[in-house]
Formats: sequence, structure tokens, C-alpha cells
Amino acid sequence: MAVSVELGKALDKSYENATLDEVLAAPPSALAGLTEKHDELLAGLGIKTVGDLGSNKFFATAGVLVALAGKAD
Repeated sequence: MAVSVELGKALDKSYENATLDEVLAAPPSALAGLTEKHDELLAGLGIKTVGDLGSNKFFATAGVLVALAGKAD
């Protein structure tokens, strides 16, 4: 089943037409709002790509906690 997702507003303009693989391999600054300075800071944590950022256990845990906020008793 094909799935289509519009990510244009979430990505830097230069990555709006990139494939998913290209975005995951791109530096974090491919995400709208992040800059090359953020790339440098995140590289210090071993995060060099959007894929690294999304699969980082600390960021993933934080994302789950945020998603659960307000849903727990």
C-alpha cells in the first residue's frame, strides 16, 4: 500500500523534494528550523544525520514521554 505524507513545512526548502532515504541521510539542518550550528552541536553527541537524530535513544525516549503526557492517570 502506498502512503503519501506532506513534509514540506517540516523540511528545509532544499530538501522539500528529496526522497525519504535522502532526508534520513541528510544532516539535521535538513529539518526546518535547524542550522549548521545545530549540526555541529549534535555531531558532538554522535548525531550526524536526520536518521541518527530520529533513532537516538534519548530523543526517542523524550518523544514517547511527550506523546504520553496528559494520557496517563
